[in-house]
Amino acid sequence: MIKKTSRSEVRENKHRKLRNRFSGTAERPRLSVFRSNNHMYAQIIDDVAQTTLVSAATVQKDVRAELEKTNDVNAAAYLGTVIAKRALEKGITEVVFDRGGFIYQGKIQALADAAREAGLKF
Repeated sequence: MIKKTSRSEVRENKHRKLRNRFSGTAERPRLSVFRSNNHMYAQIIDDVAQTTLVSAATVQKDVRAELEKTNDVNAAAYLGTVIAKRALEKGITEVVFDRGGFIYQGKIQALADAAREAGLKF
C-alpha cells in the first residue's frame, strides 16, 4: 500500500529546501511568513545574529482590533502593511522573502504585495 505524505509534511520539506538557498543578514534580513488555519505570523529575522528584529501577527491585540476575520486575504494584506511599517521604523528597507514552503498565492501573495506597497523591497 502506498503511503501518501500529508500536506504539512510536504510544506515542511519545501521550507527546508528553501532555507538552504538563502538566509537573512544584518544588511538584508529574512521576512519569514507562517500561516495557520486561524492566524498569520510574520517575522523579520537576522539569521547571522539569530535574532528576530520585527514581528507582527494577527494574534496581537492592535492588529486583531482592525480586522473582521484573522484568516482571510484582507487580514494577510493588513499584516503585510503592519510588518512593513514596523520594519521601516527600525530602518529596515530590504528583505529576503521566505514564504515558509507555502504556495505563493492567496494569503501569502497578498501579504507580500502589501509589504511591497508599504515600502519594503524584495
